Amino acid sequence: MNTAHDSSQPTVYLETYGCQMNIADSELIAAILRRAGYGRAACPEDADVVLLNTCAIREHAEERVLSRLSTLARLKHKRPALRLGLLGCMAQHNRAQLIEKAPYLDLVAGPDSYRRLPEFLGRTGFDPIVDVRLDREETYAGIGADRAPHPRAYVTVMRGCDRFCTFCVVPYVRGRERSVAPDAVLHECREMAAHGVREVVLLGQTVNAYRHGEVDFGGLLRMIAAIDGIERIRFTSPHPCDMTAAVIDAMAGEPKVQPYLHLPVQSGSDRILAAMQRGYSVKEYLDLVERLRSVIPELALSTDIIVGFHGEEETDFIATMDLMREVAFDSAFTFKYSVREHTRAYKLGDTVSETEKARRLAAIIELQESLSTASNQNEVGRIREVLVEGPARRGDGMLCGKTPQFKTAVFAAQAQPGDLIPVRIISATSHSLIGVPVGR
Repeated sequence: MNTAHDSSQPTVYLETYGCQMNIADSELIAAILRRAGYGRAACPEDADVVLLNTCAIREHAEERVLSRLSTLARLKHKRPALRLGLLGCMAQHNRAQLIEKAPYLDLVAGPDSYRRLPEFLGRTGFDPIVDVRLDREETYAGIGADRAPHPRAYVTVMRGCDRFCTFCVVPYVRGRERSVAPDAVLHECREMAAHGVREVVLLGQTVNAYRHGEVDFGGLLRMIAAIDGIERIRFTSPHPCDMTAAVIDAMAGEPKVQPYLHLPVQSGSDRILAAMQRGYSVKEYLDLVERLRSVIPELALSTDIIVGFHGEEETDFIATMDLMREVAFDSAFTFKYSVREHTRAYKLGDTVSETEKARRLAAIIELQESLSTASNQNEVGRIREVLVEGPARRGDGMLCGKTPQFKTAVFAAQAQPGDLIPVRIISATSHSLIGVPVGR
């Protein structure tokens, strides 16, 4: 959203919680409101409207949002004209309880209601506006997004999910799968390239299930690879069951599609995978990993793992640890299971104590730290092309960027964001690579 605005314009402050999909949605919301005449506020205290774009995947995320709303309610008490809205997955998931828990809300809007935000914010009255209708046709194609300048950008290519894993609330808060038309995706990518974006990340809840007419996800990858100016293509999050030959062939055959894959496994126990309704066995997952690595030798793998799902016993947990060691993931996002209302597993409740979940989570984090360290140590001595993103957190004039394997590299160089430069890796930690530019 443009930071410059006329003092007579209403202003909005937007906070984002959750995944890359929510970040992309916030960029979309910013564009919709800017075109409706809203300027951007630098902080809630300066805004006429404060919107929180939220996540409902885990209970902790909802607790954070409710705590933030309580803080904003005090601001609204001082400034009664302030409009306070809650958007996104949490709005969809908890619409009934939200008004009771946060009666000071003026607006509750789900993920398919963003086009109507200017209309909602233009209404007056005492009762809050609630719109959480799911729309099986809404893809927001053609709207574009307001993005901060960066060499990497997100492109939502599909919305919703048809998988209905028993632990997951996504199909209930984001609706069923629908794919954005290829022409709209390509137009957005070309616009990005024209504005300096070098790398696009294609987004979808099960992104590799993309299909629009005769175009599947493998075909879409190849279409985007033909766009001048786009040098790198990534995607998240795929489902193992949708890693078709077409997708794998595109990853292996298109140099712009980067050798990195986030492939959620969730558990290393067949019994728990079946209870989760993931649709694959441990052997099928391992066979897929072997196939991917055979055709993409430099492939880096990350994953999602949940501990403490209903019925998980110590043997199931040990099986997960064994799978982690066998695959040797480069990185992992790890979570304690939390019961989510409206999911298929909700009525089953919890069988694993919070103390035991915490122990198991700590154990897999420790294991993954060692695996990540070993993976990064294997990079020492290699030369990797790094997409420069900007200054590194450590300062001292250092820059940082991502390798093709999506590892963070830190180095000293005279370069600008968006530059692609070869870097020799000279040392590594579990979280980053230290390098020096080659030939400079």
